[in-house]
Amino acid sequence: MTQIIQSLAEISDRYDALFVDLWGCMHNGVTAYPEAVAAMQTYRAGGGTVVLVTNSPKPRKGVAAQLHEFGVPHDVYDAIATSGDSARAAMFRGVVGDKIWFMGDPARDAGFFEPMEVIHDPVPVTRVPLNQATGIVCCGPFDPLADPAVNRADFLYAKQQGMKLLCANPDIVVDRGDVREWCAGALAELYTEMGGESLYFGKPHPPIYDLARRRLAALGKDIGEADILAIGDGIGTDIAGAMGENIDSLFITGGLAAAEAHAGDTPDPARLETYLAQQMASPTYTIGHLR
Repeated sequence: MTQIIQSLAEISDRYDALFVDLWGCMHNGVTAYPEAVAAMQTYRAGGGTVVLVTNSPKPRKGVAAQLHEFGVPHDVYDAIATSGDSARAAMFRGVVGDKIWFMGDPARDAGFFEPMEVIHDPVPVTRVPLNQATGIVCCGPFDPLADPAVNRADFLYAKQQGMKLLCANPDIVVDRGDVREWCAGALAELYTEMGGESLYFGKPHPPIYDLARRRLAALGKDIGEADILAIGDGIGTDIAGAMGENIDSLFITGGLAAAEAHAGDTPDPARLETYLAQQMASPTYTIGHLR
């Protein structure tokens, strides 16, 4: 059974590094959570290393700029690993071909197609209409409030053409303030259900954890799995990913699972136990909000 705690400080001295989710943990898509910011600052002041591990389809510099807009200061983290960077690397290696039908916000997700210096001899990618494409890159739905099923006709055509869908954000939903929005993961899930092939690069899948470890190595940190704690509010992404990587985890109930496992400002033990059993998940620790 998971151990319910009241603050990160109760357990933080057991770990040399944290892999920390952003949305629902450090901010709500609009503004920073002051207690979470303070917790990260305190942890780093004590010598700990913080890698922000996010399913954002943005490159890391785009996430850093967004964090600044939300009021998350630079001194809360040491490095950023994004599913966007992991997926971009795969795209420039040609996993979905060179002619791409792009799904997402053309303005917000423009950075996805910026060159990556770490990729030698990248595939020259061109964005084209669906009927000219060799594959799909999905950073998110065209309308985040619309049911993913509106894409069925396009997905049927893509599947019949044998296209692969590169999913840059495996999250199913996200809460932007008080509004719940669909994410790229919901579209990839639908495409797979329809018989198409979806490729994932964010949590809970291994590529983003490989990237996070490379970020640690770039900092000169040689830290093993036993000394890393993963923190997040996504039971099927953050917690499932940590379990798959054999990393201890801290589950935040006040985010995506608030309706199922939360009461007031803290986890509800009975509802939490039922929820975790239903999800077949076993986070090491649980807390209401990151603080």
